[in-house]
Amino acid sequence: MTTASTEASARPLTRRLLGAELLIVLGLSLGASGVAALISFAGSLTEPLALGKQVASLNASRAPGRPWLDLAWQLYYIGRGLMPVVLVGYLLIREGSSLRNALGFDLTRKLSDLGRGALVAAGIGGSGLLLYLAAQAGGANLTVAPSGLPEVWWRIPVLLLSAWQNAVLEEVVVLGYLLRRLQQLGWGWPAALIASSVLRGSYHLYQGVGGLVGNMVMGAVFCLLYRRWGRVMPLVAAHGLIDTVAFVGYALLAGHVSWLPTP
Repeated sequence: MTTASTEASARPLTRRLLGAELLIVLGLSLGASGVAALISFAGSLTEPLALGKQVASLNASRAPGRPWLDLAWQLYYIGRGLMPVVLVGYLLIREGSSLRNALGFDLTRKLSDLGRGALVAAGIGGSGLLLYLAAQAGGANLTVAPSGLPEVWWRIPVLLLSAWQNAVLEEVVVLGYLLRRLQQLGWGWPAALIASSVLRGSYHLYQGVGGLVGNMVMGAVFCLLYRRWGRVMPLVAAHGLIDTVAFVGYALLAGHVSWLPTP
């Protein structure tokens, strides 16, 4: 190995490099989703149809009428959605740490993490549903359709995979990784909490004002709990349970109960 290559491999992670790395990771993941959500919301505001009568579809069919091709696309996008987590894991290993050591992303405390997550999910999920129903009824939110998949055998398994992919991606990137990098960049705790919460709300803006505000509040709560517990896994569990109930519950209840808004 030459002297030049040795010096390059030994270069410390300066604030400038850390900042560039953070922007790249967000630009390849949820930061880009935030920009897309803003554009989508601008489009919804300029539609002649009222927000409450518009629909935000999640987990939509990607090949209508062709279930096996649709399944292949669903699995492809779920796998691709986890690549930023793989990237974060690689970057942490390069700095001499890991997802486990730096963020508490592991399965060493399964029962404890699941128990904490279930309690958080019960509190956040119930209040979040009430906020959504109020915002949608008030015309500040689109009608969210968490499942647009056909009634085929793989619908529920794909919804479960989608729910937990969302949970892993968001909590690793927007909670653990973002807060770690902002701390390394010299940000104070209140500023980092606000940044994480605003980012979480931003990529839900496509749903409307209710999606923005509700997820910002959820983000602030998750930041506080992460700071207290030092592990992202309880929050991954909470998020996964919330999305599981939302996705699977909608698939099973839509059209069968009067209180659930549907397209």
